[in-house]
Amino acid sequence: MAVIPRFPFGFMVAAALIFAIVFPAVQAQAQAPAPAPASDGTSIDQGIAYVLMLVALVLTYLIHPLDASSPYKLF
Repeated sequence: MAVIPRFPFGFMVAAALIFAIVFPAVQAQAQAPAPAPASDGTSIDQGIAYVLMLVALVLTYLIHPLDASSPYKLF
């Protein structure tokens, strides 16, 4: 008959958690810093703003001549 050692189950769980947390930390290396962004997004935002302003300007000059109270004809 084989002799089975009787270790408490909680001890085995605690030892497994300690090994799972400590051993990967021994092999850890510092990560390289993230590269600097090519642009901070302000130039993209400014380009979108210019396009939206041009659309608003074109729509303004296309809609106003269609107004019935407008005394002038654009086209």
